[in-house]
Formats: sequence, structure tokens, C-alpha cells
Amino acid sequence: MERPPYRLSFEDIDAVAAHAFLTRAYWCEGIPLAMVERAIAHSLCIALHAQGAGQVGFARVVTDRTTFAYLCDVYVLEDHRRRGLADWMVQSLLAHPDLQGLRRFMLFTRDAHPLYARHGFKPLATPERGMEVVRPGIYLQPAPPPDA
Repeated sequence: MERPPYRLSFEDIDAVAAHAFLTRAYWCEGIPLAMVERAIAHSLCIALHAQGAGQVGFARVVTDRTTFAYLCDVYVLEDHRRRGLADWMVQSLLAHPDLQGLRRFMLFTRDAHPLYARHGFKPLATPERGMEVVRPGIYLQPAPPPDA
């Protein structure tokens, strides 16, 4: 999928580039590269590439490809924002054949509600049903010592 000088790819994913952004993102600050690589390997991902600049955007969907999906790790680098590129990535992900007919598609965002609302996402209809375990800053904590 192309919009010169940009292209989207479900195959050409640069984990190092994704990690460079995600390690400073508010939702996963300090995440190790090995975790980003593992998350990519077990998710449906899309990358935004700019001619001559490499990967400048990324999004990931955690899914069973049958009933449920969770959209996360969506970003476009600052120099490439305000061009509709995040919309393009989200639209392309939502159109992926493996994500059709799902019972539930979720996401969490601190500040991008208008972006996702354009694609049909709404606040939780029954937030009282939801529960979560949240560990902010988990990647910033020192790793436990190896077993002796």
C-alpha cells in the first residue's frame, strides 16, 4: 500500500525502529528490545515507511484473529505527523482479513480519542464490567538478579 513517499507493510517490520520510539512512549517507557521483538512476533503489525527515512510509524494488534483484538503501540514519528498517516495505518489494520467479524476490538489511549473515534471506536459501554492489572513503570525497574 503506497502513498508516495510513504508505504505501509505488514511484513517489513523494523523492531529496532519500533523499540527506539516505544522505549520513550508513556505507555511502555524503558521497554527492552527483546520484549518488543517478542511482542511483534506474536502480533499482527503494520509499519509505515518513508522513502529515505526508514520506518516512521508502527501499530500492533494483539489478537486471536477470531473473536478479539487489542490495538496498541500506535505511533507516527513527530516529523511525519499531521498528514493522515495514523488514520491510514489504523484503517489498513481494521481492513485486514484476519480482523473481520471480531466480537470485540479494544484499545486504550491517553490523548488520541478523535483519531480512533473516526474509525468507530467508542468509550466502553459498560466500564463497570472491565477490570485490569496495571503496572506503570514496570520496564524502568531493575531486573531481578539471576538465580544462583
